[in-house]
Amino acid sequence: MKTMIAALLALFALFPGQAMAQDAAVSAPISQFMDGFNKGDVAAARATHHADAVIVDEVSPYIWRGPGAFDAWVADLMKDSAAQGITDQSVELGTPTRTLVTGDSAYVIVPSTYRFKQKGTAMSEVAQMTFALRKTAAGWKIAAWTWTGPNATPVK
Repeated sequence: MKTMIAALLALFALFPGQAMAQDAAVSAPISQFMDGFNKGDVAAARATHHADAVIVDEVSPYIWRGPGAFDAWVADLMKDSAAQGITDQSVELGTPTRTLVTGDSAYVIVPSTYRFKQKGTAMSEVAQMTFALRKTAAGWKIAAWTWTGPNATPVK
């Protein structure tokens, strides 16, 4: 057991750039993205993303990448929402459950709850978002994110 603990401590010493704690600078663009989304401020939400972002979400076509990915995702989300009678969308973020930072790269997992109305019925989807971020001259930017969760259910 002592050998295993010593090996783990040596491993952590080799990779000091990785942190398991929440990093405010890394989390800031994630919070700003959701704030913009919740306010309907597309420009503010877009500003948090790297120019060639990758987005994986539960709306068809399910993946968007490269320049224009964010705007294409917004357009597809709006089209899907209109078709399904979805209104009043918002996402509440929890405290990150995992944050890894190595140099100019970061990986963050955040529990998330998506709330909306579907044809007037209040719905909720508890899920998680996983983000990959890159540090740029302008600060941390979201390079990729995924939404992972089960189907939404009516709020009781």
